[in-house]
Amino acid sequence: MSSATEQVPARNASSKRFANLFEVWNRKLHFYIGLFLLFFLWLFAFTGLLINHPSWQFAEFWPNRKQADEVREIKPPPAAGDLEQAQDIMRQLGIRGEIEWTVTRADSSRLEFHVNRPGHSYNIKADLASGRATVHSDKLNAWGIMHVLHTFTGVRMADSKNQRDWALTRIWAFSMDAVAAGLIVMVAGSYYMWWILVRKRSLGALALALGIACCGLFAIGLRWITS
Repeated sequence: MSSATEQVPARNASSKRFANLFEVWNRKLHFYIGLFLLFFLWLFAFTGLLINHPSWQFAEFWPNRKQADEVREIKPPPAAGDLEQAQDIMRQLGIRGEIEWTVTRADSSRLEFHVNRPGHSYNIKADLASGRATVHSDKLNAWGIMHVLHTFTGVRMADSKNQRDWALTRIWAFSMDAVAAGLIVMVAGSYYMWWILVRKRSLGALALALGIACCGLFAIGLRWITS
């Protein structure tokens, strides 16, 4: 009988240690994930304001972009696919970025492609027979770069043929995945910390309900209203 009685406090002590350990790690994750996300969240919050208020004076970056056209000599790249030839021409021209699309003319002597990176875009028309490339470039200011970063994916993801071919685009995409995962962890941890604070449950429940109602209105409600 005493053996069974001793097992109950042991289980309770083990559960308490687990709860304490979970609470410690939950706070640590909040601390370090919050530091990692800090400037990403500021970036998205600030650029979200620019997108939401295009009439603000400093948000008018597109009309003030710098455009330039130039013709440059190139060495015809070795016979290969469009992507490989475009990358070879980019190296010759000193252009870096993500190749969005390529077009080869019928006689295969002309290659046109578009290169994009935050703040810069290039439309390149290469005449492989004559060894010349016409480069049209658009350069945005700092506001424009931040605006682009809000939605930048590097490629048109709707096209299954497009793959990210620039290392910095892959790093950016990985960072965005990390931001999304970090927010999921932080929100789940916030829910736990709210639930264990009994005195805060009523006010927290009100905030949670308002958040669910607002999000539900746009995620589900508008579809029901417009149907």
